[in-house]
Amino acid sequence: MTEGIIIAIITGGLALLGTIISNNKNNRDIQAKLETAQAVQNCKIDELTREVREHNNFARRMPVVEKEIEVINHRIKDLEGK
Repeated sequence: MTEGIIIAIITGGLALLGTIISNNKNNRDIQAKLETAQAVQNCKIDELTREVREHNNFARRMPVVEKEIEVINHRIKDLEGK
């Protein structure tokens, strides 16, 4: 009877050890995938930030260009009138 208990304890311990090892491996795999996904997201965010800054710069310059076009149009009309 004690042999049966010892065998059950050894079997349970080995099963527990196998489960722990398997879980640790899965956790490392998941962590590596998450780190890769995070790196990709960071690159995408950096690219979007660059594009937004470029767009904002364009949006700031556009009213200046429109004003210059308006002045040029007035000059053309004045020259055509002469």
